[in-house]
Amino acid sequence: MRAKRGEPTRRRAGIDRAGSGPPAASIATADQRDHLPADRIELTGLRILGTHGVLDEERRRAQPFELDLALMVDLSTAERNDRLADTVDYAAVVEHAAGVVSGDASFSLLEALAGAVADAVLAGDHRIVSVEVALRKVRPPLPVDIDSVGVRITRLQ
Repeated sequence: MRAKRGEPTRRRAGIDRAGSGPPAASIATADQRDHLPADRIELTGLRILGTHGVLDEERRRAQPFELDLALMVDLSTAERNDRLADTVDYAAVVEHAAGVVSGDASFSLLEALAGAVADAVLAGDHRIVSVEVALRKVRPPLPVDIDSVGVRITRLQ
């Protein structure tokens, strides 16, 4: 069902992360989505070890995760000035995202982990209007031959 102008188009359930408060990006109106910049910074194939999953073994032994990030950012000033200060620092974004995946907090669901990554990336730089997070668990514990399982979410600042 399509939302009318000014009505919410995406809701994000609050995830209790030990008192971390409400999610950074909870509701986006149709008007907000229509005004996103077309410029993107893409970071793909980031591989990180983490201890996330439903099974006890997944929470005890680090396993590989792969992360792709697409940052919606107005890049026109950086295009004109050719200065790092006028764009989003990729190294800082990677540090924030990797810190969530490899950090001490452990999530049962990929959905919750992807949401925490999105929150960290958006909090790291106010110029990031939205972030798309594609998160994959490589070699998941399934009784079939499968490369990965994953989720893809988009969150607004």
